[in-house]
Amino acid sequence: MEPTTNAVPKHLGIIMDGNRRFAKRLMIKPWQGHEWGAKKLKDVLSWCRDLGVKELTLYAFSIENFDRPKQEFDYLMGLFRDEFRDLYTPENVTKLQQEGVRVNVLGRIGMFPADVQDAMRKVMDATQKNAPYVVNFAMAYGGRAEIIDATRKVAQLVKDGTLDVDKINEDVFQKQLYTESEPDLIIRTSGEQRISGFMLWQGSYAELFFCKNNWPDFSKEDLLEAIASYNHRDRRFGK
Repeated sequence: MEPTTNAVPKHLGIIMDGNRRFAKRLMIKPWQGHEWGAKKLKDVLSWCRDLGVKELTLYAFSIENFDRPKQEFDYLMGLFRDEFRDLYTPENVTKLQQEGVRVNVLGRIGMFPADVQDAMRKVMDATQKNAPYVVNFAMAYGGRAEIIDATRKVAQLVKDGTLDVDKINEDVFQKQLYTESEPDLIIRTSGEQRISGFMLWQGSYAELFFCKNNWPDFSKEDLLEAIASYNHRDRRFGK
């Protein structure tokens, strides 16, 4: 049975892991697993919208992933560029507006090649006023890097004289993160049971669910199982 709308987490985070293991199982090139993963993403976006998830944050590419072998890295950059360019076509921009989907990219975007950055920024600019759904792609992302970047912003505010040191608190700091929104539930695919630096600050009280299936194998049944598990949790927020 599918959960009712009020039982669905408002903000869902997903660590999309296992593309290369999926490729190894099929005996195809490692980077080809990412293409399967990109196709799966479109299904998951549709499922989440139908279930009433208002915000989805997807861990797609970490800072550490920049060390991938050159052939795989080049393939991924081309895949990212093409996928964001596809989102920016007039047809898809109109569709995103009609469906009320805003697209963000969270991370050190400047690390990407210029053409990838350009494609990302065009989609973000074109959808920034859309509501009520939000899709965040965590790319060139690291939880520690996010905290460092936020710390630098706070330090700059103090240096500029616009923030008193004694006024620094959690709310002030959180406003300097890539996003203030806190996930209710974080799912990781591939059977690994760690968060790998994903949303370290925002996800400090998120419920966790570890799915055995690799990301390209992730099914709607897996998603419903994760949400059902979430509904049975007693969320105490440290109390």
